[in-house]
Amino acid sequence: MKQLFAPWRTAYTQDEVRKKKENTKDECVFCSHPQKENNDKENLLLQRNAHTFVMMNKYPYNAGHLLVLPYEHIANLEDCRKEVLHELMESVAQCTKIVKDVLGAQAVNIGANLGKIAGAGMPNHLHLHVVPRWHGDTNFLPTIADTKQISVDMIKIYEQLSAEFTK
Repeated sequence: MKQLFAPWRTAYTQDEVRKKKENTKDECVFCSHPQKENNDKENLLLQRNAHTFVMMNKYPYNAGHLLVLPYEHIANLEDCRKEVLHELMESVAQCTKIVKDVLGAQAVNIGANLGKIAGAGMPNHLHLHVVPRWHGDTNFLPTIADTKQISVDMIKIYEQLSAEFTK
């Protein structure tokens, strides 16, 4: 493997990082959705816990893609209090079981994109992904057309999952 060293780019990348506007708590959709208690279905919010909440991803990788988030507007796992970390993992485990039981997922991807460079679309509010998977759920469309087909009704899935979360 060949390597290209370009140390003169360091100044550019550091300046770019500083120039990026950090989204604040006031601008964060993950902070505002749980405050709208009468709009859980509209916001696809499934569960409210003491320190965390669960919602469906409005831009899913797969049908039933869930997000587990702390209420606190924090970006890093290392900034979470122990009780928040504990509840995050308990919620991820619960979500995993629910998508398997309710949606019949054959497998589950669990992950976090920590920081914009890691792929986080909302890098300033920590969130964990729980993505249900099925045999054959990928095809040529993402590769050729940069398009992911989700052939299910989000509200129907919300209703199925919501019933299980409220048990």
